Amino acid sequence: MPDAVLLACAPALALAVDRLLGEPPARAHPVVWMGRWLGWAGARLAPAAGAPAQRSDAGVFWLAALSWCAAAATIFVVSALFQHWVLTQPAWLAALALGLFLKPLLAWAMLHDEVLAVEQALAESPQAGRARLARLVSRDVAALAPHQVREAAIESLAENLNDSLVAPLFWFVLLGLPGAALFRFANTADAMWGYRGERGGRDWTWAGKWAARADDALAWLPARITALLIGALGRLRGWHRLPAEARRTPSPNGGWPMAAMALALGVRLGKPGVYTLHAAGRVVQPSDTLRACAIGSHGALAATLLACVALVVAVA
Repeated sequence: MPDAVLLACAPALALAVDRLLGEPPARAHPVVWMGRWLGWAGARLAPAAGAPAQRSDAGVFWLAALSWCAAAATIFVVSALFQHWVLTQPAWLAALALGLFLKPLLAWAMLHDEVLAVEQALAESPQAGRARLARLVSRDVAALAPHQVREAAIESLAENLNDSLVAPLFWFVLLGLPGAALFRFANTADAMWGYRGERGGRDWTWAGKWAARADDALAWLPARITALLIGALGRLRGWHRLPAEARRTPSPNGGWPMAAMALALGVRLGKPGVYTLHAAGRVVQPSDTLRACAIGSHGALAATLLACVALVVAVA
């Protein structure tokens, strides 16, 4: 039992390192390595937009799917071999290694600080706020009003509480480091490949379908757990409205934590021309950004503690 408790502390150690030390340098960051491979492979898999087709749509889809599966299998096996070796070491050393190697597969402190930085930049000028937001989201920010900048930042915080913390912890509890690494690869692949049309001069209509669906599948349950955490910690009232609000977004998962945050804060969130969450809510204010960050931080801590408890139960 003492060894089990020690090993179960790995998520807590990872979150502490995340807060105290932040992200490792790019040259040593496994998610950066994943991104570099995805960028290299994507440039060869997705056809140039508007160029004559060299492969059929089905051919593009299956080649991209097989490439994704090969990379995912490699990441899973390498992580599994490393974890197997780590678990042969003394419990204190194994717990330390698991926590340190889990840390790059999750990220909360950087996201939290970036959202606060958007609010601070908005206090200077709308232009500064938009420029800071552009570092956080992929949408076009050039025409966003200050309240829309704030909405986008809060939405990013809620959605990425799942993608960057709850989901990696969920898969770590189920499958250890291989599970967390697999999810981070899937989520990074979706961010880089999972577009519905042209981006960066390439057509991702078929090249990105597998990556998008794989991420949807792996994030399905964690996204709903994240929504429950946000709702509970944000003292959400009217839980029955959450499913309908979540379905307003194109994403089968992202809408859940974003809708929960909108309802918990009592504000209207949305992406112009795409969706509106909690349309009856008030216009978001600077204090709402601070409260969203507080809810997110409490959610991150709660998710980590739940992961530790689940690991104690599983390992004991």
